[in-house]
Amino acid sequence: MSKNAESREIERTLEQWRAESESAQRLCTPPGLATREQLVGLSGVEFFTAMMNGQLPPPPMSATTEFVIISFSYGHIVMQGSPGLKFQNTMGSIHGGWIATILDSVVGCAVHTTLSAGMGYATAELKVSYFRPLSEAIGLVRAEGKVLSSGKKIAFAEGTLCGPDGKKYAHATTTCAVFTGTA
Repeated sequence: MSKNAESREIERTLEQWRAESESAQRLCTPPGLATREQLVGLSGVEFFTAMMNGQLPPPPMSATTEFVIISFSYGHIVMQGSPGLKFQNTMGSIHGGWIATILDSVVGCAVHTTLSAGMGYATAELKVSYFRPLSEAIGLVRAEGKVLSSGKKIAFAEGTLCGPDGKKYAHATTTCAVFTGTA
């Protein structure tokens, strides 16, 4: 593929991602905390459906990380956001903690989609591998999480963080403890 064709493809991907972000943000309410009464009886998929429909607020952490859920299904979730200047470290790249936070969110939420009503989860282990530096010049990045196995006591998931050019910036695996009730 020529350099011009590659640039056009990246710009088309960015346009699509921007449109998806705007659409997702229009549907969401401002970040906040759902009440226990709002959560009772909701499976993981029902929880994310209610959040995406504006019936439940996204968590306050989404405002901090500036990430939004684009899509989800049972065992799978896609989020995206902008690695802005405020997330930059002293070396001029995006801080690894921001990347780890995004990946922890996407793999945890993927696990959450598999839970039945009345179940909760907590990250027991998170391993992140960084492939290359990430800078704010990338624009938007997309994180995708998918469940590898989900049981009554433990779940495993993996996630990747990619740019609009298809390059992978980081990969994570998680082990989550699954339990009755909420944390």
